[in-house]
Parts: sequence; structure tokens; C-alpha cells
Amino acid sequence: MNIRVGMGSCGIAAGAGEIFAKLTENGLQPAPVGCNGMCYLEPIVEIDGKIYTQVSAEMIDEILSGRGAHCASEEADKNKIALRNCGIINPENIDEYIKRGGYQPLTLTPEQVIEKVKASGLAGRGGAGFPTWFKWQAARDSVGNKKYVICNADEGDPGAFMDRAILEGDPHSILEGMLICAHAIGADEGIIYVRAEYPLAIKRLEIAIEQARERGYLGEKFDIKIKAGAGAFICGEETALIASLEGERGMPRLKPPFPAEKGFWGKPSNINNVETFANVPWIIRNDGAANTKVFALTGKIAKGGLAEVPMGCTIRDVVFDIGGGIQGGKSFKAVQLGGPSGGCIPASLQDTKIDYKSLAETGAIMGSGGMVVMDEGSCMVDMARFFLDFTCKESCGKCAHCRVGNRRLLEILERICAGDGRENDIELLEELSEEIKAGSLCALGQTAPNPVLTTIKYFRNEYEDHIKNKKCTAKSCKKLLTYSIDLSKCKKCNLCVKKCAVSAINDFVIDNEKCTKCGLCASLCKFEAVIIE
Repeated sequence: MNIRVGMGSCGIAAGAGEIFAKLTENGLQPAPVGCNGMCYLEPIVEIDGKIYTQVSAEMIDEILSGRGAHCASEEADKNKIALRNCGIINPENIDEYIKRGGYQPLTLTPEQVIEKVKASGLAGRGGAGFPTWFKWQAARDSVGNKKYVICNADEGDPGAFMDRAILEGDPHSILEGMLICAHAIGADEGIIYVRAEYPLAIKRLEIAIEQARERGYLGEKFDIKIKAGAGAFICGEETALIASLEGERGMPRLKPPFPAEKGFWGKPSNINNVETFANVPWIIRNDGAANTKVFALTGKIAKGGLAEVPMGCTIRDVVFDIGGGIQGGKSFKAVQLGGPSGGCIPASLQDTKIDYKSLAETGAIMGSGGMVVMDEGSCMVDMARFFLDFTCKESCGKCAHCRVGNRRLLEILERICAGDGRENDIELLEELSEEIKAGSLCALGQTAPNPVLTTIKYFRNEYEDHIKNKKCTAKSCKKLLTYSIDLSKCKKCNLCVKKCAVSAINDFVIDNEKCTKCGLCASLCKFEAVIIE
């Protein structure tokens, strides 16, 4: 009996550890595998090709007896390149990776490797979308007796869950991708800079590195070590990452010189992120185009998780065909795409193709692949405030434009959401955003205003409603809401009166001067008599 249990972080959080233990207690030998992308269906157990979802320990006996229901594997699997082995192989068993085509002898010259990567069209999947071959060629052309290959696995972007999924589910693909890069640029040392908050990823990387050394793939000619980072968003910027590796505070440096010329300890260095390296072995073996991108679907989406989709498909395809549409049958309003400093794309542009050029034209970016889905109850002004709050906290503080400018943007947005917006606030937000983009040193500051600019561009009416009418269109900003009771629906059960902590309801009339906008009365009323405006 071939049994596999989804033991990525999402599966473990859903209770897969208990299921794994239960199967072991039954005298079976289940194998741990990484996340297969269907996070919304965890815990997932596969037995002899049949996939069982949302499994509990109590269901094990029924499943083993053949009475449990199962679902088929998703069709999206056929598109997978970066995630090709996740959820399929045991990440702690190098033989399973080799059986899937891993670690094949590399007979190509460095020049041929770079040419294949160039022909594939592989662009950096960490956010910038810079041609991978160009960085490799620049590092190869740099003169130095010591060169480094660095994998950035420490991006603090909440949408970068896909990096963790690959690290946990297919660590050998990262090692092999780095090996191929080392051959191409002439490096003898590799470093994986991984978030310390990813203990499972670190554990499986350590196992994979030791196994690769035992088989002779790593060792004297090229070896890899792990550096645990603090999970700072700014370290997604390569020079800030290098500074952190060298023991300094993670802050960006002026470019040029670029890392390919003067990187880690002043030596030529090539830096790519996890998803980029995971593509490389597949490209070398298949002569294929790197035409997929992994997205982490979250927010008001019915089927949250990871999706690897072909470039050129549309936002509509991802949200509705893969993500199953909006939770609760509500209306699709927008997606925030590209991580915290990405842009908000409205539902009216849902047929926008997913590629670097098309997304840039909307004001958004591909980023590392976060896709936050919003419904009719999402306030776009508050969403801009939420994302800007994150980037303000993650700013290293080196540039005044980023350190001070983004803080001023946040203060204006907080005022607007609190009902204290001023007549010229929209124009002030736009002017200040452009100044920040132009004056910031690195991509964090240069892209941080994107949520502000895109929400103003596509949802200006919501800003105007907040400022002029002191109303939140989405009924989301608490300080702008008023509560009342529809006496034609009210059954006078007194539940809202009894539960109101500030005694704001008297004779079934809500005193909005006393009301704290907690919303408890509306959530308690079974007759939908409480009106929120």
C-alpha cells in the first residue's frame, strides 16, 4: 500500500501530523510529501493513487476499509514546472527526486547552459522579472577567483508562501538549480538565505544537502550552506540580502556595482529566488520555455492555496476556474497582485493577461506571486491603508523618501478611513506617491505607493465618498458607519439591548453618539433588523 500524507506547513497546521501518527499506529508506512497546492482541502492523504481530502484521524479506519470518499487530482497539475514534484515525492528521500529525473549528468558547457536559460525566457520570479540569463552571463564575465551562488528564500512577502512550499516539498530542485548555475558562472560556493521562521523548510534543506553530499553532487567542487535570516521584507532586495549575509543590517546599497560584479564579500555573486532556481533543472532537461508562474491565492477566494498557471492566462481564469470564484457567492471586486507593494486590479480588468507587460500596464506588478482576492465588502481605501502599513513597518529607513514619505501617505489614509479626510487629500496622495517612487533607493520604496495609486485610479469614487460624504461604500470602515433598527423587522427580543456593552440601545433606537461601532447588535440579530449605513 502506497500512502502519502501532505506534510507541508499547511497540512501540519490542519492536523496532518495526527493523521500520520494514526497511520503509523496501524502498522503502515506513510511517506510525508509537501503541499500539492490544494491548501483549502488539507489534510490530504493519498492511498494507491486515490486522494482523500479534509481527512481527520477518526476517518482513517473508514478510509483504510475502502469506504471513504475520495476526489480526483486536479487538472492544473499538467501545468506545473516549479511545483512539479510538490505533493508527489517524499522531500526527505533523494531517490524519489532522482526517479523523477533529478540530478542527471550535466554535459553542457557553461555557455550552452546560459544559452538554454536565455532561450527559455526565464525571468526572475522574485518580483523584478529581470532576465535570468543576463545575470548569469554578467557573473560569468566578471573576473574573480571566488564566486557565489545565492538563493533568496527569505522574502518577507506574505504572498511568498510558494517559496516555502517548494523548499518543504522539493528541496533538491533548488540544490540542482544552484548546481547548474554554479557550473554556468564558475562558482564554488552556494548559500541559501532562508527565513528562520521556516523551521520545516530548513530541516528538509539540511537533509537534502547532506544526501546530495553523500551522493557526490555537492562537495569539493561546489557546496551549499544555509543561512537563517530574520524574514525582513527588505531582504528581498539583493544588495540588502548581501548586507545581511555579511552580518550587517539588511539595507540596500547603491548600484552599480551590481552583485554580479561585486556582491557577497565583494566577490562576483548571482542571486535568484527559490521559484527561479526550481525552474532551471526542468528547463535544462526539457528545452522548454519557462512559461508558468506560481500564485498564492488568498483573501475572499473559495479555493485558497497555490496555483501554477501558464503565462498568458487571465485573472478571470485564475480567480474563477482555479480559485472557484468568490466565497459565499458574493461579487468579485478586485485583486491585489504582486505582494504588499503590488497594485489593485478591478474586476472590470479581469481579462487582463498574466504576463509582466500586461500587468505593468494596469499599474500592478507580477511580484513574487501573491494574489489577494477582494469582494464587494472590501473597502479599497482601507486596503491601500493595510498594505501601506506593512511596507512602512518593513522599510529599512535608509531613504527619507521611503522612511518619511510612506509614513505621511499612511497618515493621510488613516485620516480618510477615520472620517477626517480633507478636500485635497486625493491630489496630495498622488503627488506624494510619485515623489516617493522617484526618490527611493530600492524597489520597496519605489513600489510601495502602488496600492495607493491603483486604488485611486480605479476606485476614486470610494475616496470621494469617504472624504466628501463621510461614508464607506463597502461598509467596512467602522468609524464611518451608522447603526439603526428597522422596527418593521424587529421582534423586540431585547437581545441587542442586553448585549450592548455601552447601553447605546434604548427603546430599540440606537444612539450613535454612544455606539462604538462594534457591530455586535447586527451579528446577533436573527431577523436582520439592524441596518448598517
